[in-house]
Amino acid sequence: MGRVRVAGFSLSLDGFGAGPEQSLDAPLGQRGPEIFQWFFGTRTFRAMHGKEDGVDGIDENFAHRAMDGFGAFILGRNMFGPVRGEWPDDSWKGWWGSNPPYHAPTFILTNHARDPIPMEGGTTFHFVTGGIHEALDLAREAAGDLDVKIGGGVSTVRQYLQAGLIDELHFALSPVLLGRGEAMFAGLDLSALGYRVTSSTPSELATHIVIERSASA
Repeated sequence: MGRVRVAGFSLSLDGFGAGPEQSLDAPLGQRGPEIFQWFFGTRTFRAMHGKEDGVDGIDENFAHRAMDGFGAFILGRNMFGPVRGEWPDDSWKGWWGSNPPYHAPTFILTNHARDPIPMEGGTTFHFVTGGIHEALDLAREAAGDLDVKIGGGVSTVRQYLQAGLIDELHFALSPVLLGRGEAMFAGLDLSALGYRVTSSTPSELATHIVIERSASA
């Protein structure tokens, strides 16, 4: 069985993983893109958009690792789209167009059932109404020996952290102060939950922090 990981998750210096007021025009919230500047220029990100350019180096190494080695993904409802409440119809299929970047079974946490959506490139969106444990069981089964990625957003990562279900987290800490938004660490005692910082790697645009949960926790 693979590990459960958070990878390539951008945070502001004041601990926000997204800006406020998410909308169709602002999927990352207001000013949210500012915390992803380390990612946007990498070869990994550019390849997602059909480009063959991009920069190498520290940020690219972490960007590649953030998308590699996963056999399944778990996303919160808000990460999938701006639609709230009951699904009005089947028209919304995610932010990413016909070929999302996951290329593996992707499980969406929601309170409202919906049929699976097969997409191009190997991604199928599955909608899970039974909570975080059911989603993780399904994702582990789908992933086999590969890792499961908890892709976000902030609320979803926090739920899995509080339940002690994440083995490793990579946060890209960007030199930006958002002031408002989705707070990652409010009310969480990561040390008490058994997490320790295992590496810190600075680049020009971010500091990459890896946090792991001890086997005895």
